[in-house]
Amino acid sequence: MSLPARFDAAVDAHPAGPYDPDAHDADPHHLAVARRLVAGLSPAPRPELVVDVATGTGFAAVAALEALAPRRLVGVDLSPRMIEKAAAKTAGDERVEWRVGPAVPLDLPDASADVVLCASALHLIGATAPPEWRRVLRPGGQVAFSIPVAADFHPSPAFAAALPADLTAPADEAGAAHIARAAGFESVRVTTTAPPRRSFLVFGRVPA
Repeated sequence: MSLPARFDAAVDAHPAGPYDPDAHDADPHHLAVARRLVAGLSPAPRPELVVDVATGTGFAAVAALEALAPRRLVGVDLSPRMIEKAAAKTAGDERVEWRVGPAVPLDLPDASADVVLCASALHLIGATAPPEWRRVLRPGGQVAFSIPVAADFHPSPAFAAALPADLTAPADEAGAAHIARAAGFESVRVTTTAPPRRSFLVFGRVPA
């Protein structure tokens, strides 16, 4: 089963939304990661455009709307059912555009975004994603992404077979930082969430 089909099925299996904070079956790990990613950003002035890549049901995008107050936000995901759930959270908010589409390439001009977010999804997209984020970010723009710690990432064989072969979960903070630096980001910093499901939170900037 493809990754988009898997995530469509996840929405159907959890009608309340597996990433929704008010749902009884919400995943607190992903919610906490998304909120920490947003809290670690310091865009100034107010962002004109925030892009949430592989937005899922929009948990990171909604956190960014609340904390960063961007003038515009674009959330992109391959799963139509996930986008339906995300769109329901921001109905009537004219700042927000939800798109069903790939993470690479993004349908955005060069140097058009102030912030790119990718919460708990880089390992699902692959190594081509960080350079694409670099392309769409303006000089001085910020990226914030998370990726599992290798020792804590145990996908099923079927799920592992659907993952990209060009990017693996890093073993340490240096490996996580290398992903950002290799894509051309500077001022890179990394923190690690608490066990048992640790993730690296990675922040960087495009050179001004």
